[in-house]
Amino acid sequence: MRISTAQFYEASATNYQRTYNNVITTGNEVSSQVKLNTAGDDPVGAARVLQLAQQSSMLDQYKTNISTVNSNMTQAETALSSITDALQTAKELVIKAGNGTFTDADRKANAAELTQLKAQIVGLMGSQDANGQYLFSGSKSTTPPYALNSDGTYSYSGDQTSVNLAIGDGLSMASNTTGWDAFEQAINTTRTSSSLTSPAVNDGKVALSGGIVGSNTTYNSKFVGGQPYTVSFLSSSQLKIIDGAGNDVTTEASQAGAFSSANASDQTVSFRGVNLNLNINLTDAERATTATADAAVAGHSFQLASTPSSISTSRSAGNPSAATITAASVGTTASDMTAYNNSFPAGGAILKFSSATNYDLYASPITASSTPVSSGSLSGSTANASGVNFTLSGTPAAGDQFVVQANTHQTQNILNTLTSVITALNTPADGNPAAMQKLSGALDSALGNLTSGTEQISTAISSGGARQNAATSQGVTNDSLQASNSTNQSAITASDPVDAIARLTMQKTMLQALQLVFTQVSQLNLFSKI
Repeated sequence: MRISTAQFYEASATNYQRTYNNVITTGNEVSSQVKLNTAGDDPVGAARVLQLAQQSSMLDQYKTNISTVNSNMTQAETALSSITDALQTAKELVIKAGNGTFTDADRKANAAELTQLKAQIVGLMGSQDANGQYLFSGSKSTTPPYALNSDGTYSYSGDQTSVNLAIGDGLSMASNTTGWDAFEQAINTTRTSSSLTSPAVNDGKVALSGGIVGSNTTYNSKFVGGQPYTVSFLSSSQLKIIDGAGNDVTTEASQAGAFSSANASDQTVSFRGVNLNLNINLTDAERATTATADAAVAGHSFQLASTPSSISTSRSAGNPSAATITAASVGTTASDMTAYNNSFPAGGAILKFSSATNYDLYASPITASSTPVSSGSLSGSTANASGVNFTLSGTPAAGDQFVVQANTHQTQNILNTLTSVITALNTPADGNPAAMQKLSGALDSALGNLTSGTEQISTAISSGGARQNAATSQGVTNDSLQASNSTNQSAITASDPVDAIARLTMQKTMLQALQLVFTQVSQLNLFSKI
């Protein structure tokens, strides 16, 4: 095999060029201290660097999200703490208003202060973040959380949705506190009511309040199931309680239904988790003897039950007829109350007519597989379904639908509590024992609900603080991962100065040798060998 001069020359030139390129590459590595500039330098290392870069980008996003969570929780805590302070002031004003020396004017002054506090609380509930998003509206962050209704009450306009942000691999966290969690779940301590059933005309001699729920557990487990109750006064010192099934349950009342005729004002009767205020308003002549007192009190009776749910309805736009529901309420009979408690859909219902007289009540929303929870036929202009009486105007048609919602009064937001007590304080009561007793009940109710509302806000603050702590801890973990990520990337891309300089020195020596060889080869020709 013969090697020509041209072939040898070409090989020498190629080898020289390769070595020259290596010198340039290594020189750049020495100067920049980076050994991986292109994927061709190290394909496996380049793939790993890409993975690490993606992880680093995610860690940066987690850091931003954690900052958002901490910022939102801090702002929410500040607003909630200010609301708590305002509620504490409100409770102090309510307690002062119960002072026996206060006049109507004094109570109106307290009402004016409470009105200012309510306005302050409404403003705090409408707090916004740096981007103008409402903190307590859930996912409806462009909508103010509370709206004032025409009747003076406030309704929550946000939703129950938390805005979740990723703060770690496979870990997300709510970045907001919804108004539903902070304000709407406060237990309503005044969700029972009493109504005089005998005598037909109230003579003012016996007053029994609707009561305050003292034990929520006992109320739910015992009181609710036995209602409605009939509270009958047998004498000026003894009452009797009959449950909805006709059972005598007097022994479950404090002192087995006994009360003092000597101390007839502001007595408390405790029954199945509910504390009732009892006032006996007799004249001196009626109090003169036990017999006259018994004659004045005996025969009075009250019906005691959970406050009936408020029923709201709306007509579906596509109804074939023009019929409307003008009134809706839970029936007052024992059977109606039982039917309502056992079968009315908690999440709302649809009243649907199958003809001009026949109707069905479905749980909302209606699906192809829905079955009615109650059915019936019109009695005059009234439809009764699941214990609820609907009064209709006009003649319904097959296909008519009405959306039905129930407010069970199990909870009450603090704005509506403040509105109620302000109304009570502005109502004249001087010189009117019955009005003063009603005012006392309203103040007790307000104190109970303000306390419940404060506890709910405290729970929301604690929940937000726990999330902050969890987010901060995850941030520490993410920082460690980020540091490890940087170390790994550096190990792949960073050059070893000692090794690089040694390789550069060797490659330069080789290049110099190749230059001498190339020079000699380039001078070769046929005649140089003659």
